[in-house]
Amino acid sequence: MKKLISLLCLAAGFSHNASAGDLSALGVLSQNEFRVLSEDLGSALSYKPVMPSEALGITGFDIGLEVTSTDISRSANALSKAGSGASVLDNLVIPKLHVAKGLPFGFDVAASWVNVPAISASLFGGEIRYALVDGGIAMPAVALRAAMTSLNGSDQLSFSTRSVDISVSKGFVMLTPYAGIGQVWVSSNPNAGALQSENFSQGKVFAGVNMNLGLINFALEADKTGEATSYSLKMGVRW
Repeated sequence: MKKLISLLCLAAGFSHNASAGDLSALGVLSQNEFRVLSEDLGSALSYKPVMPSEALGITGFDIGLEVTSTDISRSANALSKAGSGASVLDNLVIPKLHVAKGLPFGFDVAASWVNVPAISASLFGGEIRYALVDGGIAMPAVALRAAMTSLNGSDQLSFSTRSVDISVSKGFVMLTPYAGIGQVWVSSNPNAGALQSENFSQGKVFAGVNMNLGLINFALEADKTGEATSYSLKMGVRW
């Protein structure tokens, strides 16, 4: 447990210290560089569930500190140029506060918020999820999710994502593995130079495992959206 806590703190500290700038020089990019950067940002900033498919129930909560690391090596140089020559980052590390609440009739809602120091902006995300199958001793849970994220604080970039996915999970004592597939729609609108907006969609697959130890809950997730792969770790409480 102490090692996991240390990893969360280390990742959060790394993301605070590593910076690609504030995207204040976005206009120096070519349209192709902006497209690749938008694709990697779509992978990094799109919604990550980091929880199993089973409904929380009307009294249920899932609250945790989450860290996501995304391989953005394809666009690392473009991101550095857009940040006025700041540090070249091969991985974008984003710590988040993630809160989910169960509702009646198989619905759950969740939201995440984070300051993204690497690009001097903040990110808000939200989801609504419906349990198509509740799951049980012999039956896995199946859920349908709609989610969105929105980037704030960047003068030269208006950026948002929308996504839908379907996922399945099955609990085994304290462990609940899960997996899903979906689609992400990215809207990347620059306000710099002669750059044109990029609006496109990317396929998404993800898999993870949730481990509930009673007083504390952990979740690990791998996600591939478009060409980039992300890994997320969450620590908190779930009941």
